[in-house]
Amino acid sequence: MTLPDSTQADSTQPEKAARFRALHAGDPFVIPNPWDAGSARVLEGLGFEALATTSSGFAFALGRLDGEVTLDEVIAHVAALSAASELPVSVDLENGYGPEPEAAAHAIERVAEAGAVGGSIEDWDRAGRLYEAAHAVERVAAAVEAARAFPFPFTLTARAENLLRGNPDLDDTIARLQAYEAVGADVLYAPGLATVEQIEAVCSALAKPVNVLARPTLTFAEIAGAGAQRVSVGGALTWTAVSAFVDAATAIRDRGDFSLLGSGSVLDAWR
Repeated sequence: MTLPDSTQADSTQPEKAARFRALHAGDPFVIPNPWDAGSARVLEGLGFEALATTSSGFAFALGRLDGEVTLDEVIAHVAALSAASELPVSVDLENGYGPEPEAAAHAIERVAEAGAVGGSIEDWDRAGRLYEAAHAVERVAAAVEAARAFPFPFTLTARAENLLRGNPDLDDTIARLQAYEAVGADVLYAPGLATVEQIEAVCSALAKPVNVLARPTLTFAEIAGAGAQRVSVGGALTWTAVSAFVDAATAIRDRGDFSLLGSGSVLDAWR
C-alpha cells in the first residue's frame, strides 16, 4: 500500500466531481466510508477511487451518537477529508439538518463550499418519523436544484429510509425512489436491502445508478450482479476498527497482554 502525501493535493473540485460522476457510468464500484482524515488517507492508499462520509462514524469520532452532530461540524469534517485526500468525497447529510426543502438545499450548498462533490439526503426526520411522500419529494427536488447551480457535476443521492425505520414495504420504498429519480436525483439508495432479490427488485425499477449498503452476508459480486452500481459500507469500517481497539484494550486491562497491539508501520509512507 502506498499512502498519499498530504502535501501533494492538486486535483481541483471540478476534476474530482468529473471523476466521481464518471465512476457511476463505468463498472460497479465500492465507495468506503472513512470516519476521519487518517482513515480517508488509508483508504486512498489502498486504491479506492472515492469516499463517502458516515454520519454514525463521524459522530463516534466526536464521542457522540448518530444524529447528534451539527451541520457546521460536518462542514469542518468535509473540509478536512477534502484537504487530506485526492479522492472525491460524497457526504452523508442525514435529513439535511432540517425538515423543510430549504434546509436540504442549504446543506448541499454548504458541503459543496467545503469541497464535497456529492451528497445524500434522506427522508427520515431526527424527530422520529418518515416524511410524507410528497414532502420528501419536495426536499429532494430542492436539493437537486441546489446541486445543479454549481459549475461542476455535483452527484446528488436520494435515500429512502423505510427499511431501517420500521416500514418493510418494499413497494413503497421503490415508489419513493422512483419519485426521487423523477425530480432529478443522480443516485438512488435504500439502505437495508437484505437479499439479492430485493436488490434486483429495486435496481430493475430504476433507470439511474443505485447505491446498496454492504452486508456481511452478501459479496460484492452478488450485489453488483443484482444491478447495483455503487456499494457503500456505512459505519461498518468504523465499528470494525473500534472492535479491534476494544479487543486490544480489554486484553491489556484483563491479562496484561499486549500481543494485539499494532506496529504503526502503515504510517511510514506519511513521513
